[in-house]
This record gives sequence, C-alpha cells and structure tokens, in this order.
Amino acid sequence: MNDISSDDIFLLKQRLAEQEALIHALQEKLSNREREIDHLQAQLDKLRRMNFGSRSEKVSRRIAQMEADLNRLQKESDTLTGRVYDPAVQRPLRQTRTRKPFPESLPRDEKRLLPAAPCCPNCGGSLSYLGEDTAEQLELMRSAFRVIRTVREKHACTQCDAIVQAPAPSRPIERGIAGPGLLARVLTSKYAEHTPLYCQSEIYGRQGVELSRSLLSGWVDACCRLLSPLEEALHGYVMTDGKLHADDTPVQVLLPGNKKTKTGRLWAYVRDDRNAGSALAPAVRFAYSPDRKGIHPQTHLACFSGVLQSGCVRRVQRAVSQWWDNGSCLLGSCPPKDPRCARPHPVSTDGRSPGADRSVVRHRGGYKGNAGRAAAC
Repeated sequence: MNDISSDDIFLLKQRLAEQEALIHALQEKLSNREREIDHLQAQLDKLRRMNFGSRSEKVSRRIAQMEADLNRLQKESDTLTGRVYDPAVQRPLRQTRTRKPFPESLPRDEKRLLPAAPCCPNCGGSLSYLGEDTAEQLELMRSAFRVIRTVREKHACTQCDAIVQAPAPSRPIERGIAGPGLLARVLTSKYAEHTPLYCQSEIYGRQGVELSRSLLSGWVDACCRLLSPLEEALHGYVMTDGKLHADDTPVQVLLPGNKKTKTGRLWAYVRDDRNAGSALAPAVRFAYSPDRKGIHPQTHLACFSGVLQSGCVRRVQRAVSQWWDNGSCLLGSCPPKDPRCARPHPVSTDGRSPGADRSVVRHRGGYKGNAGRAAAC
C-alpha cells in the first residue's frame, strides 16, 4: 500500500472544498434561473391574456422577446441539469397532483374484460384466476328526449250506445306539449345555470327537437304563474312576525325593444334566526323593482311586524317611516364591524357598553321619545 503524505491529503481536501463551493454556486445559479423562468412565464401568460382582445404591435414584440428569453433560459437550465432540451416536448410539472376518487354515490357500470383465449397463448396450458386491474373513467350520459303517448280508449255501451272514456290527465300547461321534467329543465338552465333561452333552443335543436325561443319564453311565463302559490306561501313564511334582514342590490335590466339597459333593484328579505337558537328553517324572498323608490319596500313589508335589520338604517328610514308612529316595525342597526358603516361611535356616558347602543335603535312604544338616541350608520 502506497503511503500518502500530508501534503497530498491537504491537496485533496482543498480540491474537495473547491468542488463543494462550485456545486453550491451552480445550485444557486440554477435556482435563480428557475425563478426567472417562472417569472417570465407568468409575465408571458399575462401579456397573452392582454393580447387576446385587441392586438398591438408593441405587445406582440414584447411577447416574442419574452418567448426568446424564456427559451434561452430553459436551454441554459437544461445544460446545467443535464437534460436534453426539446421545444416540442413539454416540461414536466414540478408538483404532481394526486387524483381524488369519484364519489361513492355515483352509479357504476362495470365492464369485465376476459382474455381473448381461455388458454395460455405461449404453451396452451389452462389459466387460473390471479388478480385484476381496475380503472375508473367518468362518463356523462346526456339527457334524452322521450315522447309520452297517452292513449284514451273509447268504449260504447252495448245497450244504450253511451260512450265511456277515461278523463284526460292534467298537464302543467293547458294544451301544452311540455312535461314537468322538461319545464323543470328549462327553468333550472335559465335561472340556476344562467343559460339564456336562445342558447337552450340551439342545444335542443342539436338533439333533433326544434323548440323556438318564443315557445320557451311562453313556458317560463306559464311556470311563473304556476309557482305563484309557492311564492305566496314563501312570502307569508318570511314575513312572519319576528326579525327580518333586508337589503337591496342593483341589477342591469335589458329594456324591451332596444339593446340598452337600465338599473333595477333586487330586494332580498331573509329570515334566519339559527344563531339565536331558533329551530325554524331559514328562508329568503327576492322582490324586483324597476327603481329604488320607497313605495316598493313599503309594499313588500305591508304585512310585516317586528324587527327589521338592514345594512344601513338611513337607507330604509324613509321606506318604513309610515310604521314608526304605531310601533309595528322596529329598526335594527348594522353590525358594529360593518365596513360600510365604520364611523366613530361616541362612548356612552351612563356606563353602558357602546355596543349596546348599536344593537336595536328603536323599541316598541318609545319611538318618539328616543328618536334622538338612534345609533346612526
């Protein structure tokens, strides 16, 4: 065995330290290049989104320059890591995502595949069960139209020649061709899935059924009349004496006859006392008005008696002022931390908590006497 001198050991340690320093520098350089690649890719995606609507030569030149810089940095990164750069092959994702299993509630159709031959293809011997590989694929079975043909037989009496026939079954729309399932599909697509009627007409046309936009519009109008008893029951349930939350939001409405829009109002009245320990089911009622006049909430709240809590007291002050004198409607202020009503609240001088003055600003029988002590928002 050859003897190694102390000088050789020192030289080897020095070279090892140099190699470690070089490796650390290359790793740092590689990390910087990877971060720069990610930054350029994000900027490139943003410019492509900006360039989607209207093309600009300046933006196009900037996109081309960033693509060139991105390709150059990818080549340098691949050189440092030893990868072979191929622009046609997409770079693998750094983070792998685990696939979530499908819900167990979905129905499953099992297709079991057996070998093509009952014997071994190599030696011809018999086969025994060893195991199985299972793979699941999510499929969507489209809804299909079905014609329900109702045949009512006529029978004649052999003695008096009277004609006997079963009564015709009721239909959602009198003399209409749409069944309950089709009407529910049209309403769900329009109001829950935000699919306009003309788009639905095109969808049904691709399935071989021609349903014009005017016909679908007539069905929607008829369904609104059919659901009026449910709307009245919901209105009576929400407006029950107690506490009611109210607010309004602007909506853009298309004017009939032209393509211009105007601003309407959608009023929301919510009944939900679950936080107060109530076991009653929560409910919400929406009411539309073409403007923001106070006559609309006055009409909506005509049969209500209780505490009305709104986003801001001043907003509904005029709307419910007619009930203040007789004490049928109470006004509740907005929450203390509502950003829309964040104003300095004076400290109470009688020792009470400031939050107590913001809870309910009107009480039955004390409107006129306490009018000046209302907590304004």
